[in-house]
Amino acid sequence: MTFNPNDIGQPNGNYFALPYSMEEAELALISVPWDVTVSFRSGAGRAPQAILENSAQVDLFDADVPEAWNIKIGTVPLNGQLAADNKKFREMAEKIITALERGVMPEAATDKLEKVNAACAAMNDYVYRETQKQLAAHRIPAIIGGEHSVPLGALRALSDVYDDFGILHIDAHADLREAYEGFTYSHASIMYNALQSDGVKRLVQVAVRDYCSAEAERMRQDGRITVFPDMLLHEAAFNGKTWAAQTAEILQPLPQKVYVSFDIDGLSPDYCPNTGTPVPGGLSYAQAVYLLKQLVLSGRRIIGFDLCETAPDANDANIASRLLFKLCCYAHWAAVK
Repeated sequence: MTFNPNDIGQPNGNYFALPYSMEEAELALISVPWDVTVSFRSGAGRAPQAILENSAQVDLFDADVPEAWNIKIGTVPLNGQLAADNKKFREMAEKIITALERGVMPEAATDKLEKVNAACAAMNDYVYRETQKQLAAHRIPAIIGGEHSVPLGALRALSDVYDDFGILHIDAHADLREAYEGFTYSHASIMYNALQSDGVKRLVQVAVRDYCSAEAERMRQDGRITVFPDMLLHEAAFNGKTWAAQTAEILQPLPQKVYVSFDIDGLSPDYCPNTGTPVPGGLSYAQAVYLLKQLVLSGRRIIGFDLCETAPDANDANIASRLLFKLCCYAHWAAVK
C-alpha cells in the first residue's frame, strides 16, 4: 500500500504512524520507559507509549521542512525488560525517598539504594549500546523518556564519536545535583553526569528557574556552563529585548555540533501541567520552536536529542508528540542544509 501523508494516521507501532523500517531510517527514536528516580510525581515511564499513540494524530506537514513526511524516522522496538525493571525498581526507590523524607535511612533502605543504582546503571548501558548501534549505522539518535536521567548513555556514546560538542538544555531545573537522594543516576543529576563525558565541551541551559545553592555554585565555577535563567529572560523581555535577540545570545556559546536535551517542564506548565516537577514560568511552545529553528539557521548540526519528563496524560503527550516532530524535522534539516 502506498503511504499517503494526507490520510488519517493508521497506528502501526511506529512514531507518527510512519511506514519506515529501521533499515532505511536516518533518525532512530529510542524509547526509554524509565522513571525510577523521579522525586515527585511518577508516570514518565509510561510516556513513550503515550507519545507514540498520540503521534498518529500529528499532521505530517512542516512549513520549514519540505516533504517532512518523507524524513526516514525509524522506531526502535520497545525493550519490554526495561518497562518491567522500571516497575520493580521504582517501588524500591519510593521506599528510599519515603525514608529520606522521614529523616530515617534504615539498613534495608541502604540495600535497596545499591540495587536501584545498579539497575539505573544497567539502563544507561542499554541506552549506550543502542545509541552506539544507531551511530554506527549513521543515524541521528533520539531518546524518548522517561525521566531526564535516561539520555546519559546516549551522551556517552556520542562522546565516543565526537570530541567537541555542546548541549542545549531546555529545562525548569539545572539538573546539576550530584547523586540526588543517593541516586547516582538521578533525573536531577543528568547534567552533572553528562559533564563527566570528555566530548561535552559546553552546556547552555535555558529557562532554568528551580535549583539549589550547590548547583548555583557549580554554574559559577564550571566555565563550560552558561545559564540563561528564566526570570532574567523575562526581565529582558519586559525591558524591550526581543526573543530574537535573546535567542542569538543563547546560541552564541554553542559549538558547531549540538545535542538538544529537552525536559518538557522547560515549557510553561500551561502546556504540560502533569509533568513530574512543574514550575511556574518557562518558555512558550512558540519560543521553544523558534529557538530550535534558529539553532538550525545558525548552521549548527544537531547530532542527537532527547525529550523527557512527559506525563502519560493525553494533553501532555499530545504536546510532546508535536514537539518531537519538530525536533525530528529540525535535526533532519540541520543535517541536509
